[in-house]
Amino acid sequence: MSDAQRNGGDLVVETLTALGAKTVFGIPGQHALGLFDALSRSPLHFVSSRVENNSAFAADGYSRATGEVGVLFLSTGPGALTALAGLQEAYATGVPMVVVASQIPLEGLGARRKGMLHQLDDQKASAANVTKSQRLIQHASGIPSAIQDAWTEAVSSPQGPVWVEVPQNVLLDPIFVPAVEDALAEPFDNPPRVELVREAVKWLAAARRPAIVAGGGVRRGLAKPQLLAIAKKLNAPVVCTPGGNGAFPWNHELSLQSWVEDRHVTEVLEDADVLVVIGSSLGEVSSNYFTMEPRGRIIQIDAEPRVLESNRPALGIRADAGQALTALDEALGAALGPAGTGSPGANWHGATAQAVVAETLAKVQARLDGQDLAVERAFMAGIREAVPADMQTFWDMTISAYWAWSCWDSRDGEFHSAQGAGGLGYGFPAAIGGSLGLQGAARPPRVLAVSGDGSAMYSIAELATAKQHNAPVTWLIVDDGGYGILREYMIDTFGKATHTELARPDFVKLAESFGVPARRVKPEEVADALRAGFAADGPNVVVVDVLLKMFGPTHLEF
Repeated sequence: MSDAQRNGGDLVVETLTALGAKTVFGIPGQHALGLFDALSRSPLHFVSSRVENNSAFAADGYSRATGEVGVLFLSTGPGALTALAGLQEAYATGVPMVVVASQIPLEGLGARRKGMLHQLDDQKASAANVTKSQRLIQHASGIPSAIQDAWTEAVSSPQGPVWVEVPQNVLLDPIFVPAVEDALAEPFDNPPRVELVREAVKWLAAARRPAIVAGGGVRRGLAKPQLLAIAKKLNAPVVCTPGGNGAFPWNHELSLQSWVEDRHVTEVLEDADVLVVIGSSLGEVSSNYFTMEPRGRIIQIDAEPRVLESNRPALGIRADAGQALTALDEALGAALGPAGTGSPGANWHGATAQAVVAETLAKVQARLDGQDLAVERAFMAGIREAVPADMQTFWDMTISAYWAWSCWDSRDGEFHSAQGAGGLGYGFPAAIGGSLGLQGAARPPRVLAVSGDGSAMYSIAELATAKQHNAPVTWLIVDDGGYGILREYMIDTFGKATHTELARPDFVKLAESFGVPARRVKPEEVADALRAGFAADGPNVVVVDVLLKMFGPTHLEF
């Protein structure tokens, strides 16, 4: 088409394409039609969800699964606002996304209240709590630079979603700006300061009981090899937070796995004379609900400066986890020699670090053995047995996910959950985005989503999306007739549960009405049902009627 026929929407999609975008998530809307018309002239693949919040979750899952930037198109007002809870998860977890929202025409912006459809006093202010930054573009010529800057900010640590909004008339009006041919967005450098690395090495070289907490920042910083090398040099036990699940080999002799909610693991971390915390705020879950009281010194590494010392005094090092651990590994190698030969050596009151790890994990298992949890443990083991080692999994806020935070060995796959913000409805739409992203990247696309019946209802409409795009997602719905974890919390606190019980559909018949194959199975049949689902084409659903319990909360026992 000629330059005279092009509009602002074309500049948006051309810039995104030049930056490397392949897929866009969202829902069309009146003020955003210029964006969607431009998509018809671009190579971008559009995935239309049924609820904007689920579009945000899908873009989030796409980014987590592929390592690429998630792109989200939103319409003005209700459409934009509906996506905010999904963006809170991406913001809390550090998922890079570029969000392009439409806006009312320029003449309605500012103090003028014209009563336009979808009009908000300040739409981008609504996004301020759940995005890294917000931009309003008022002229078409500014679109390429603004999108490029937003992409750069999204991929720079700390990563996260960035909000860009474009008024309706700027998207629709003809333009004479040449077509965008190239765009470059490189993440900003975020290295650790030299003197802080030097001080950290001084502490660690003298440590006798070093330990490490690995959070989600290790995964986002692609720092797994450096973490392993440092743990070996220091001979330090490593525990992964739920967000850090998979950052350290599950069965390594120094691995405390992810039992951050267990008092026995908490005691090891408390006893460390130097505790290295990487990519975690030591927040509610990762501190065993703020019961952890470290007696030693803390080194805290995080790309987000607000996180440093937010819960504990520490030597705070603001840096990308990958860059920080690379610098720390090199400095430790020079100070200690290979495998810690230059250090005093770990000594946990006469025991080796490996012995402490083995003894601690045995205590964890003994504590579980002392509770009536055979059904729960067998159920989780059945899921783990069925899931291929390299399959990515997406977990909603449900009792199964709470178990998985502690017991799931992600092996060669990736573990994704909504623990950042903790909102319901994440699992299935995120899995759709992840599977389609993997498919587009020519990687094994089949993924698993796990939801409870309560959280499933938040995203049930996305069965239509899964069917429309033939997304290779197996959706496991654990049906216990209500908000199971809230039921348990209320009974434990008040002796009874109030308003946690739910009427719900026949999930099998409902899925089948969308054209999605589904089956209902007993808990002991879950492994076979999942294997069959994994072998099928397109989306499918497995429903299990079972009432699961959580293991005893150690933060209430001590």
